[in-house]
Amino acid sequence: MVSTRKVHESTRPSFERWLDSLQLSETTKDKLRAISDQPERLLVGQEMVEILHQLNMDDATLQAALVFPYCQEHSLDEEQIQAEFGNEICQLIVGVRRMDAIKSLHARQLDPDKTNDKSGEQHIDSIRRMLLAMVEDVRAVVVKMAERICALQKVKKAEEETRVMVARECAAIYAPLANRLGIGQLKWELEDLAFRYLHPTTYKQIARQLDGKRKERALYIDNIVGELQSLLNSEEIRADVYGRPKHIYSIWKKMQKKRLTFEQLFDIRAVRIIADRLQDCYAALGTVHANFKHIPNEFDDYIATPKPNGYQSIHTVILGPEGKPVEIQIRTSKMHQDAELGVAAHWKYKEGSAGKQSGYDERINWLRRILQWQEEVAESGDLVEELRSQVFDDRVYVFTPRGDVIDLPFGATPLDFAYYIHSNVGHRCIGAKVNGRIVPFTYQLQSGDQVDILTGKELNPSRDWMHPGLGYVHSSRARATIHSYFKKQDREKNLNAGKELLERELGRLQIELRHAGKACDKFNVNSTDELFAAIGAGDIRIMQVVNFLHHLLIPEPEPEISPKVKTRRKASATGKQDAVVIQGVGHLMSQMANCCKPVPGEPIMGYITQGRGVSVHKAHCDQLKNLLREHPERQIEVNWSQALDVGFEAAIDIYCSDRTGILRDITTVLANEGVALLGVHSQSDTSRQTAVIAISVEVQDLNKLTRVLDRLKQLKGVVDARRKAQ
Repeated sequence: MVSTRKVHESTRPSFERWLDSLQLSETTKDKLRAISDQPERLLVGQEMVEILHQLNMDDATLQAALVFPYCQEHSLDEEQIQAEFGNEICQLIVGVRRMDAIKSLHARQLDPDKTNDKSGEQHIDSIRRMLLAMVEDVRAVVVKMAERICALQKVKKAEEETRVMVARECAAIYAPLANRLGIGQLKWELEDLAFRYLHPTTYKQIARQLDGKRKERALYIDNIVGELQSLLNSEEIRADVYGRPKHIYSIWKKMQKKRLTFEQLFDIRAVRIIADRLQDCYAALGTVHANFKHIPNEFDDYIATPKPNGYQSIHTVILGPEGKPVEIQIRTSKMHQDAELGVAAHWKYKEGSAGKQSGYDERINWLRRILQWQEEVAESGDLVEELRSQVFDDRVYVFTPRGDVIDLPFGATPLDFAYYIHSNVGHRCIGAKVNGRIVPFTYQLQSGDQVDILTGKELNPSRDWMHPGLGYVHSSRARATIHSYFKKQDREKNLNAGKELLERELGRLQIELRHAGKACDKFNVNSTDELFAAIGAGDIRIMQVVNFLHHLLIPEPEPEISPKVKTRRKASATGKQDAVVIQGVGHLMSQMANCCKPVPGEPIMGYITQGRGVSVHKAHCDQLKNLLREHPERQIEVNWSQALDVGFEAAIDIYCSDRTGILRDITTVLANEGVALLGVHSQSDTSRQTAVIAISVEVQDLNKLTRVLDRLKQLKGVVDARRKAQ
């Protein structure tokens, strides 16, 4: 249950009495006194200090926690904080403030009116800056979580809306972050406090059940602790046995997950064995299982297979006296310390040093833990899309040789990194090392990589770097910088090349080059020379210009007088056969409309054309609606023939991964279903390793088409298969 600290008492002790109660070293006491000549004004930060002192945080962190509420209350800026409290404390407080970026994004997610405002990108940038600050000095993260615990305590008597808003933020963001960093003490307190506000009735019900059986349970636990301790001592296993406190949120979560009542839970009665050595853990496990019957399905060895946040322990459930289940956790004292304090247990700072001076390996480890935190955030249901897609999934966080953190788009290469540092670094890049090894320019950077760019004396970028299919650069920033370089170097050359290219393509359509000026406004250029130069430099695609001029100067023919495309094959050898039956009129010439290509089984409608019989459309075809709007009298009812033995063309788009053998698997499905393949076209995206395969097949009816689509979707690597919209 939620703990109570001294600063919650109605009468606060004096600053000196409070310092003495914490059992701090004299050095630490002197440092806390030294940060202000009026210590009584800093009483509001005492609870944060108590929380962080339990985590064995360093003196600078305790100092920053003590003055942080004062700085917030008086809205001190960075310069004022530095002048009054020094650089290290100032940087920690700035880092804590940056973490408010999550709060602002969380508020936007909860308010639908704010999710699409123009400041959205600024919020995302704030999130990224916050992530970088977390990596630079992670002590700020721990201070922020302590501040949130205090915030939860303060809103106890506030309005329900305020309590719920603060609790939801802590449950969705900060509790998963504490779990990812392995700080059990903060995780449990954040979860229990938030749960009390979000589900007050359930919280009180479980609390009453715990209190109601507290004496009975305590006596039972004392007996089994004594019995286990005696067994371990008799086996000369160096370990201590304790009762383990239960947390209301974890009880409720297990009840929900396993659909159990309070009385059915195994770990209401819980014991912890803390051993001196690793071998003592497994010796203790053997002793416990030898003397008590255990439940096999409730055994987990997190020592052999630690949790993602580094947690290690052996969990087992035994049947104790009276056949009551008891959960037992077995771990070493170091594992126990890591489980309670997480990274705070081994993130040590030398006196007077800042977080930025920490080792490269430690910061890599921090980066990976913080990036993995997004998995837990996603599970909470809040911030899923925006936080995951715009902050985590589409970004990689890498290091410079000096240890500075750079965030780049997912898929970025060493050249993207070089151009991010400076355009001249990119232009002079001749090679790159990642984690000390030479890598090709097409290497895709991974979060945590250390990148070192090798440069020459002369500017020497390659035109190949701009080619999207070759994979040299991924970011639009790098590609734009390279484009700009070649545009400045080769404007005259690009102008002539673009003019020649456009003249040749327009000539095929019998359009004179003098009409090119009509495309200037469309493509935001001031003159035809700029248009030619942009085409030659690759800034404007040639076919975009050609298609624009073609549609502008050569009108499209009327849809209804377009040439007929035959979409059905000949009838069987027994004779010709009509695909549709036209109501009220004998045999009329009919054709399947090329705009929607209906197949048997779909609702259809006929349209009487001039000289080409009846055109058969899907009942909901947009082209048909347009035609009937002009000539409603030409509508005629049609139905599919009952004795139909003809095939119909259908176009299918298959979205899949670009793997070897995918086309072979597709044709195998078609052959097994007895469907003829009329045509195939594929388009690959090498940078994403994806492909879109467009196929044209001949099917007998809608049922066959639906079956083929279902079979295609089951193929390995196929994301979706659907009928192409006409």
